[in-house]
Amino acid sequence: MIYLTRRVEFSASHYYHNPEFSAEENRRIFGKCNNPHGHGHNYILEVTVKGEIDSRSGFVIDLKQLKEIMNREVVDALDHRHLNKEVPEFARQIPTPENIAIAIWKRLTPKLKLAQLHRVRLYETADLFVDFYGEA
Repeated sequence: MIYLTRRVEFSASHYYHNPEFSAEENRRIFGKCNNPHGHGHNYILEVTVKGEIDSRSGFVIDLKQLKEIMNREVVDALDHRHLNKEVPEFARQIPTPENIAIAIWKRLTPKLKLAQLHRVRLYETADLFVDFYGEA
C-alpha cells in the first residue's frame, strides 16, 4: 500500500456561534472567536490517499487529477469565503477545524476513483491542526 499526500492552501473567515446558546454563553465558550464579523485563517490542507501503484503509470493516482479535484472541491469552494455565510455545510454547523475537515472529507471521497482517501489534515494555524480518517 502506498500513501501519497498533496498540500493546498486557502484563506477563509468564520466565527463560532451556537444559536442554542445565549449571547453570554456564546461569548464565554467561544471568546473572541464569537465575533459576528468573523476572523480569518490561512489554512493548509493535506490530503493523503492510499492505493496500489498502477504498473503502467507508476502512480497511485494521477497527480494532475488529484490537484484538480482538490482545487475544485476545496479551494474554489472555500477560498476567500466566509464559511458561516457562504458555504452550505456551515449554514447550521459551527465551522471548527474538526467540522471543516469532515466537510472536506465528504466533498473529496466521492470524487476519487482509483485511490482511496486515507487522511485529511487541516492546519488552522502553525500549531493547531486536526486529522480526520473518515470515522464520523
